[in-house]
Amino acid sequence: MTQTTLLQYEAPWPVHSLDWCKSSAPRPRSAFRLGIASFVENYQNHIAVVGLQDERVLVEDDFTDYPDFVTLCETYHGYPATSLQWQPASAMGHPWSQKSPNAELLATTGDALRVWEYSSDGPSATSSYVGRQPNASAGHSLTMKTALSGQSKVQSQSTGAPLTNFSWNEKAPNLIVTSSIDTTCTVWNIDTSTAMTQLIAHDREVYDVAWLPGSTDIFVSVGADGSLRAFDLRSLEHSTILYETPAPKNLPPPSASPSASARPPTSPLLRIAFNPSDSNYMSTFHMDGSDVQILDMRSPGQPVMELRGHHAPINALGWGSAEHPLLATAGDDCQLLLWDLANYTQGAASPRSAGSRLNSPRPDAKKKIVTEPFMAYTGPSHITNLAWSPPIQGMSMNTGHMTLAGEWLAIASGKTIKALKV
Repeated sequence: MTQTTLLQYEAPWPVHSLDWCKSSAPRPRSAFRLGIASFVENYQNHIAVVGLQDERVLVEDDFTDYPDFVTLCETYHGYPATSLQWQPASAMGHPWSQKSPNAELLATTGDALRVWEYSSDGPSATSSYVGRQPNASAGHSLTMKTALSGQSKVQSQSTGAPLTNFSWNEKAPNLIVTSSIDTTCTVWNIDTSTAMTQLIAHDREVYDVAWLPGSTDIFVSVGADGSLRAFDLRSLEHSTILYETPAPKNLPPPSASPSASARPPTSPLLRIAFNPSDSNYMSTFHMDGSDVQILDMRSPGQPVMELRGHHAPINALGWGSAEHPLLATAGDDCQLLLWDLANYTQGAASPRSAGSRLNSPRPDAKKKIVTEPFMAYTGPSHITNLAWSPPIQGMSMNTGHMTLAGEWLAIASGKTIKALKV
């Protein structure tokens, strides 16, 4: 039997945001579903759900242009989606007040937080006609449920400022926290379509936000001011600065205008992600940076590890969901690197439970430099984003091809999406 390890898809537009469906699938091949969003610099953007068209055509053949994925459904989005995510797996058992029982939710951010309902079991309109070719997308639909944009705390206009990213809470899937260029983070209850709290999180734009795994109270954020901060919804009067980027060297002299010189330039932090199996550890990287910083919540102030393998700016990172998850990083050097940090992160200190308060620093921690990735893959061009699949069962096709059980990684390079077996 030949093993299939690479699937690909050409989108009709450049892809920015993508995410792999997280809900447990009724059969393995329906687990191969991706949500993707276009990046076109106008108001004509789209989001789409793509999936395998049929087991019969899942053939390992790099020389044909035959796509492994087909568009199941797509819909208009206006501004580009800065982030697109499927509902967490826990959402299937959540008592939603208004959701079709079999539908799955997707969310996107842009000029607003939008929640979409994806359904794959609609009636096929064309099936009653004899001899008509079955439509691959029959029965798949994507409809917008709600669009949430709050009154901004710091700007006078009525519409909210653009949102840069969001994090979906796994323990309470009705909670989403968004980050905005207006320096705020907002916690939404998407079931009731209400903003629960909005707080000024940073001195400048906030670029990414992440819930602490297992917590419905603590989240962290990074932004243009170069800081990583933690917030606890139980005590919002203060935040904890876990890391601040060192000021850049060789600063130009401050300009005459007071606004520009009011704050020295720092190196913005673009993304933040927790290790799902040990939430003490977070990964982040700087704008235009080619190194990844690994931070330990128990010893804030400086990274405990730095991953040096990329030769151009990093664009995306993400942790897998295995017992010892790998960290994937991708960048403008066309490289997708997988890092196995299990040997470096075990048993450094007593574990901190998700419910406890943030600890004081451990000054004795020394930074490790890791230069050898566990695996590397060279993409067709700059890799702009990546998404892990949940563990997927293996399946065999009647072509004599098969896939092994485990995790897959999807990467976006321009209009090309490749799904790689890890």
